Amino acid sequence: MILSVPNRFVLAASLLAATLSFSASSEAQAAPPLRVAIVGLVHGHVQGFLGKLAAHPEITLVGVSDPDPALRQKYIAKTHLPGSMFFATEAEMLKRTQPQAILVYTSIAGHRAAIEEAAPLHIAAMVEKPLATTVEDALAIQALSERYNVPVLTNYETTWYNSNTAAVKMLEEGKIGELRKLVVHDGHEGPKEIGVDPEFLSWLTDPKQNGAGALFDFGCYGVDLATWILHGELPISVTAVTLQIKPKIYPNVDDDSTVVLTYPHAQAILQGSWNWPFARKDMEIYGATGYVDTVYEDAAPGAKLRARLTGEKAEHVETAPPLQAPQNDSLNYLAAVLAGTVKPLHDLNSLDTNITVVRILDAARRSAQSGKTIYLAREVAAGTK
Repeated sequence: MILSVPNRFVLAASLLAATLSFSASSEAQAAPPLRVAIVGLVHGHVQGFLGKLAAHPEITLVGVSDPDPALRQKYIAKTHLPGSMFFATEAEMLKRTQPQAILVYTSIAGHRAAIEEAAPLHIAAMVEKPLATTVEDALAIQALSERYNVPVLTNYETTWYNSNTAAVKMLEEGKIGELRKLVVHDGHEGPKEIGVDPEFLSWLTDPKQNGAGALFDFGCYGVDLATWILHGELPISVTAVTLQIKPKIYPNVDDDSTVVLTYPHAQAILQGSWNWPFARKDMEIYGATGYVDTVYEDAAPGAKLRARLTGEKAEHVETAPPLQAPQNDSLNYLAAVLAGTVKPLHDLNSLDTNITVVRILDAARRSAQSGKTIYLAREVAAGTK
């Protein structure tokens, strides 16, 4: 069964009880809930999952693993889940609970190890963005997915923004002409500044565990969107500049990044930063004859568009239509993939897209370190990366 949680999760738990009651009386023939387990508690996004679990009666949380006993106790107290659901090792949890999928909330560098435990047991995985810190790890994850025929998905908050899908639809329908330039802004004031939990901050600011600083933490959103919009095409070149604007706070990693991707007929400029005055995740798409921008608002991120389409005299603002299930939520999407009703290929969360994302992030990191442009498509074609 799905267990209730206290404090800010109380309302969600009440909704869950009502939903389960309705399900029992009206959907007796429904498929059994999807069994999922959490691997790792050091990623702050785990709280978002726990907060929305009650809205998903088709999902059952069966176990949680993390090697830190203090962190396990913290979440036992926070959620009121029974201690018997918490395990020190992923291996023991998988053996005891037999989930169908794991949701990975380790550091980014921990993704490979989590999947190495689960994939041989034919357990699918959804990790938080980005997929990996290195191309080597990304390709190892891909090999595990293929060998054991299990999906490995990468979750991005921006996948579920109505505005991103609506903006790209305008582009694909020819309403702004052929793509010329893509500009993406992502980030916030900084993880320390916004008060993330210490276990989260610890690895976010570790270049081995996070891959970089803001470059990987927020640059990955733009890389993912660019790869999707360009249909998986590798950029001809990758040029990146990173900064340490706040070295006393972030001495070991960058806190600001700008990445320029060059394609045969378009350019993408991706700005991931821990130095924005406010949180933002927005995008500008410029075509040959018009443009469309997504609008980020704290109260409704991903809800609105600002556009000037081909032939229009002025820009206008409109509300993006809501996404339809299962493409509207990470858990709906995961359930649909495991049910076989959605094939994860060439989309924002798919493994093929995210292998390319890691290649680009790795090239951006090398470019920033060396001060040189990386000719990525040529490298990959030659088999050197």
